[in-house]
Amino acid sequence: MAETSVQEVIAEAEMEMMEKIEKFRRELTSLRTGRANPQLLDGVYVEYYGAKVPLKQVAAVSVPEPRTLEVRAWDASAVDAIEAELRKVDFGSSPSRNAGVIRINLPPMTEDQRKKMVKIVHSMGEDSRVQMRNLRRDALEKIKKAQKAGEITEDDLARHEEAVQKLTDTYVKNVDDVVAAKEKELTTI
Repeated sequence: MAETSVQEVIAEAEMEMMEKIEKFRRELTSLRTGRANPQLLDGVYVEYYGAKVPLKQVAAVSVPEPRTLEVRAWDASAVDAIEAELRKVDFGSSPSRNAGVIRINLPPMTEDQRKKMVKIVHSMGEDSRVQMRNLRRDALEKIKKAQKAGEITEDDLARHEEAVQKLTDTYVKNVDDVVAAKEKELTTI
């Protein structure tokens, strides 16, 4: 593993950190914040012609009002299956059906629910920070192996370790920023 290979290790770690941040952001969008958000239904899968498919493949989800989700099936034969799956999801209210349109009215979140969601966000943030640190550890191990094999010098080792640490600090700060933004969104009524 020469100098270029060490650069590849650092670039690979950065790509993995970017992917982890994006995954974390996507996971946070599925959390209820008091406002209707079509992404609340991303985890819903519907039985459609013998296969489990994501809801967004069989229906359009819209937000006609701040606390209302509206689901319109593209195929009328799928409405019953969609409604059955939506009844399994705990929104705090039952979906109501009017012809081929299913509406979900989300009740306002209580202060206790908001606090609980903030705790969940902080827990998810900590998990994400741990993933970043694990990626740092893996990259540093690869770099140290290169130094022990005599492919890079002690000075190069120190320089690369510092680069990996800066990279990790940047992505951990990104996680903190995402957590702070979501916390603000949750506590704003």
